[in-house]
Amino acid sequence: MLSRVADSIYWMSRYIERAENVARFVDVNLNLMLDAPSGADQQWWPVVNTTGDHADFEKRFGKATEQNVIQFLTFDRENPNSVISCLRTARENARSVREIISSEMWLQLNTFYLMVNDADSSGKGMESPAEFFGDVKNACHLFNGVTAATMTHGEAWHFGPILGRMLERADKTSRILDVKYFILLRSVADVGTPFDDIQWAAVLRSASAFEMYRKRHGRISPKAIVQFLLLDQEFPRSIRFCLNAGRESLHAISGTPIASFRNSAEKMIGQLCSDLAYATVDDIVNGGLHEYLDDLQSKINAISSGISETFFAKRIPTPGKQIANDRIQ
Repeated sequence: MLSRVADSIYWMSRYIERAENVARFVDVNLNLMLDAPSGADQQWWPVVNTTGDHADFEKRFGKATEQNVIQFLTFDRENPNSVISCLRTARENARSVREIISSEMWLQLNTFYLMVNDADSSGKGMESPAEFFGDVKNACHLFNGVTAATMTHGEAWHFGPILGRMLERADKTSRILDVKYFILLRSVADVGTPFDDIQWAAVLRSASAFEMYRKRHGRISPKAIVQFLLLDQEFPRSIRFCLNAGRESLHAISGTPIASFRNSAEKMIGQLCSDLAYATVDDIVNGGLHEYLDDLQSKINAISSGISETFFAKRIPTPGKQIANDRIQ
């Protein structure tokens, strides 16, 4: 497979997953404000912090109000991580590999992009944000379903819908858990106010995990939530599940057995999956959840860089030698 094709499919999937995550974060916070007691903080800063764009937001908008945050994270074309920017980039990547993806995938992504553009120009997104973010989430799920049903499950499938999506999902789950943990630190020992429970439930909803968590653990328990979102090996949005799925696809692409490695990306993701397999929530919380998640995010970024260097980076031919620099070796 051409490295440019693998690169485009990988980032197409990452940006679509990013758009869905941002929409879900904002939508959950809107609902949280409805349940908040009178006089409670609006808590829009944590939503911006979750995306990692707080410095840019503060420079351009200053105060984190509901309207400013929704505009910045949804329709701001200067913010590369806004919903509309993510979809624009995903669409451009999809356009460059239309011979690889199915026509149904292209049609759904194009329809999705035009829907968000129309919501921006008509003002519908700001007038009815709950309805709009529901449409965004459903459009993302529809694209993922169409992809699973119409795309051959070969190398391109492993690069995009699995590897790209799962790394993006693991990163965003770690960020929402990290940011909210700081706010709710006082209740991590299972002693908190009723509003703390509402906010912990919002953490679960931010990862589409509330119902599955309640089926598994029942009552709201901070440590159980950390365990579920970080270490559960069956829930499809837990960090451990996502990284295990990414590791399997990475090895399927290279043909390397799971227990070994041929490149830095396979080595790093294998080590991280092993660390998560033997970690316990008590050890993580006692050692500092923020420090653990911060290190985890750095490792996920390093894995992404390793994938780019191994499969996507262009090789510069040396004098006297011809190198096929557009193909995965």
